[in-house]
Amino acid sequence: MPSKPRFELYTDGAGEWRWRLVATNEEIIATSGEGYVSKQGAKRGIESVRQAVPKAEVQDRS
Repeated sequence: MPSKPRFELYTDGAGEWRWRLVATNEEIIATSGEGYVSKQGAKRGIESVRQAVPKAEVQDRS
C-alpha cells in the first residue's frame, strides 16, 4: 500500500539540517538544496515550500 507524501527532516554528514519530499512511491522528488544550521530553520524551509507550491506556475524553458 502506498504511503502518504511526506517531508523528512534529517542531518547530513556536516551536521546540518536538511529536508526531502518523498512521494507515495517512496521516490525523493525534492530536496532542500541547502543545509540549515537549526532544525527550526529547516522546518521554516518546508513551510515556505508548502505555501509557495499551490501558487506555482509551470514555465517551459525548452
